[in-house]
Amino acid sequence: MALMPVSDALSAVLAGAEPLAEEKVGLDAAFHRVLARDLAALRTQPPEAMSAMDGYALRAADADKPKARLKVIGEVAAGRPFDRVVGPGETARIFTGGVVPEGADAVVIQEDTIAEDGHVVITEPAVKGRHIRPAGVDFHQGMVLLQAGRRLSDRDLSLAASMNHPALPVRRRPKVALLATGDELVMPGSTPGPGQIVYSNGYALRALVRSEGAEAIDLGIAADTLEATVAGIRRAREAAADILVTTGGASVGDHDLVKQALEAEGVEMAFWKIAMRPGKPMMHGRLAGMRVIGLPGNPVSSYVCAILFLVPLIRSLLGREPQLPRETALLGRDLGANDSREDYLRAQLDKRADGTLIATPVTQQDSSLLGNLALSQARVIRPAFAPKASAGSPCEILRLPL
Repeated sequence: MALMPVSDALSAVLAGAEPLAEEKVGLDAAFHRVLARDLAALRTQPPEAMSAMDGYALRAADADKPKARLKVIGEVAAGRPFDRVVGPGETARIFTGGVVPEGADAVVIQEDTIAEDGHVVITEPAVKGRHIRPAGVDFHQGMVLLQAGRRLSDRDLSLAASMNHPALPVRRRPKVALLATGDELVMPGSTPGPGQIVYSNGYALRALVRSEGAEAIDLGIAADTLEATVAGIRRAREAAADILVTTGGASVGDHDLVKQALEAEGVEMAFWKIAMRPGKPMMHGRLAGMRVIGLPGNPVSSYVCAILFLVPLIRSLLGREPQLPRETALLGRDLGANDSREDYLRAQLDKRADGTLIATPVTQQDSSLLGNLALSQARVIRPAFAPKASAGSPCEILRLPL
């Protein structure tokens, strides 16, 4: 079977992926959720002209020269508007957030005044409009300030609250079930027996799923039997998973049973070998509304494929832009010519004083080596059949999540 290009494989994974249903959640539950609809302000902010400082509200024409002496006719505090008009020769003591009273068109800060027996002397000339926040200077009712598809930050929640929204329309979190396979796997903290290894893939994948705003469902480790693998797939269906992710068993050996189990359960399978390194063995299929991604068992291959295929699929189901941003850097060392597979090299990033990014691929790129994966900040992407490249030449990189 010919190796499938990465771009074609991604298109197949994303084909028909539509944003999930909308649900409404309170502001405190909306952090890092994805907006399902544009959000417009329900009010104008501020609704009236307000003072930006503590001082005195007055008519600028009455205090355009130093030593102007004005009569204090009252006080304006935040939340307690003044019920009088500021007339010629008058002023009102005002505090930050107080509504500027009718008649006043400037605020003189208290440091530029001297209080004198019911009057105030202005020591610095007033300037019309100074220290006043006009009505609507932040936003007006009806303005769309947060767009559909935005993943909500802490600052967005503050803005939404100011817009007077107590709850927000967001996309339902995709449910991602993760099923590991392999008799050789034992849990961390165990003492591996002969031929056994400590299970690690699930911890990175569950964290990655959660960081992308999806719900992770841990289905554990299935033994290398058809029955155990089928049982794991059925648990994913019972959990109403939107995506089933399997790790291991994606090759075509006698003990690689995932494809057999998926087909036995009726999965419409598109099985391919992808023209990429690491991660050549990978599966994708669908069972009714559940999408299936079969990742390789080697931890680096599993992680790289999850970044390239699982993350864009989750983002599509959330209504976000699925494509991961790529950047340009300069190579930190020489690289040889590439073969027929697109290469994703673990690399460390450095930044020069002028801001130029330097990406230096690590020397050992074996797909089982987690130590240098953890120390890497990016992948250097080498196209198929790329010629030799010298240190200092441009390269394309994909940053790894922090």
